[in-house]
Amino acid sequence: MLSIVAAVCLLTAQAPGPGLTARDSAFHALNRLAYGARPGEADSVARVGVMRWIEQQLDADHISDSRLAQREHEFKILHYDRGDLAERFGTAQRERQRRQREMKAGDTTNLDAVGPMREFRDLGGELQQLAIVRAAVSERQLREVMVDFWTNHFNVFVGKGADRFLLPSYIEETIRPRALGRFEDLLIATARSPAMLFYLDNAQSVAPGSAPPRPMMAPFRRRRFGMNELPEDRRRRPTGINENYARELMELHTLGVDGGYTQQDVINVARIFTGWSIQPPERGAGFAYHDWAHDQGDKVVLGQKFESDGEDEGVRLLKFLASQHATMHHVSAKLCARFVADEPPDDCVDAAVAAWQKTHGDIRAVLRAIFTSPDFWAPQVVRAKVKTPFEFVVSAVRAAGIEPDSTPRLARLVGRLGEPLYQQPAPTGYPETEAHWVNSGALLARMNAALMLAKQCSSVPTVPDHSQLVEAIDQKLLGGTMSAHTKSVILEQLADINDPEQARTLAVGLALGGPDFQRQ
Repeated sequence: MLSIVAAVCLLTAQAPGPGLTARDSAFHALNRLAYGARPGEADSVARVGVMRWIEQQLDADHISDSRLAQREHEFKILHYDRGDLAERFGTAQRERQRRQREMKAGDTTNLDAVGPMREFRDLGGELQQLAIVRAAVSERQLREVMVDFWTNHFNVFVGKGADRFLLPSYIEETIRPRALGRFEDLLIATARSPAMLFYLDNAQSVAPGSAPPRPMMAPFRRRRFGMNELPEDRRRRPTGINENYARELMELHTLGVDGGYTQQDVINVARIFTGWSIQPPERGAGFAYHDWAHDQGDKVVLGQKFESDGEDEGVRLLKFLASQHATMHHVSAKLCARFVADEPPDDCVDAAVAAWQKTHGDIRAVLRAIFTSPDFWAPQVVRAKVKTPFEFVVSAVRAAGIEPDSTPRLARLVGRLGEPLYQQPAPTGYPETEAHWVNSGALLARMNAALMLAKQCSSVPTVPDHSQLVEAIDQKLLGGTMSAHTKSVILEQLADINDPEQARTLAVGLALGGPDFQRQ
């Protein structure tokens, strides 16, 4: 029965109405700048004024977020720095290796002694669930949306070796403080991040023929972290240039695939970043610059000459790339795709680029230009984007009045829907377009997830009359946007149910899994 309902409901697009009331505008803003509306929130935003609310969200530092601060204390992952996690990861790796040796020798006596490994896996689960809690609970909703956007734009795969312990500091110290700052600052911070340096292999990129001074040879032989260990821990030290970071820096992070660069530009960018590396884990696994590994020759990138200048050479290149028109257009188009439409309107992109040029990459100004663009408020873009699994789960939690706990339960649900957090191996990150997320299997999975979440719903009262129940769900969960077709489908499914609580749970689940809630 539910597969048929899913096919009928979820594949039926709803065209928005011809105009937006103040409440409609508030609901639209909450769907795009936030992870959906909580019960009654659209009305409160409408009373404040939607543009005033948007300005408040852009000035997130002045929004009180004490409830989230209290919830964050529950997560042990925030109590450890990068060095602590490196030590715990090393302990877990040694425990795993010991168990493997014992199994190979036929000794199964201590196979249950998996404390360090389990603890480290639990911390990884905490990192994922923390993202859910922050997105669901925070009053600084736009900041959380932008943290997700930049984490995806500057993607790092947590499953690659040392990034298992480097990623938390990447999120906390690199992305979050700069989510609404200047793009140039964020770009430089990601380039210097040990997580990015390791993920895209720049930590092992050295000028051909270079060699560390004799006292620095020892760290290359210290304890290892498996197949993807840090370069200072390798038995065979790096011997040449690695182009991975240079290529993704230009193709994904800045200029875009059509940004006008050449293969020689990629090579020269890689030469500029030789020497950008990572400290050994026992010294904290922070950023390290090795002058001995740096290519001392001059380089030319996009016609611009870069004289050899050590670490500053890379910083100058990053500032140069951040100021390029191709970068402004590429990143602005991604922002317009995220906030406006899968196919970003040209006028919206142009407005964002103009704001970028005027403010030298102030992210707040770029976003303000997008949110004040007529394209953002055009009736045809309202409820026209399909939520990603992360957006779907978090928005359902918010709408249903569910308090997310500190277990990885909800994060695992997001993973089952196809978007396991921080686990995208490709540097491109997860797609955000409807074409990627809409298929019959994925939509049925969302319906089943919605029915599960409906059991915890606290925002919809139990109402004996089915028609009144559906109207209450429409107002509480969807802000009055439920289509007549969806209402009729839900009422048809409730026809033979006499238990009010059972009817409520089913109706809430069908509403959360239906077309109106899937769209934002």
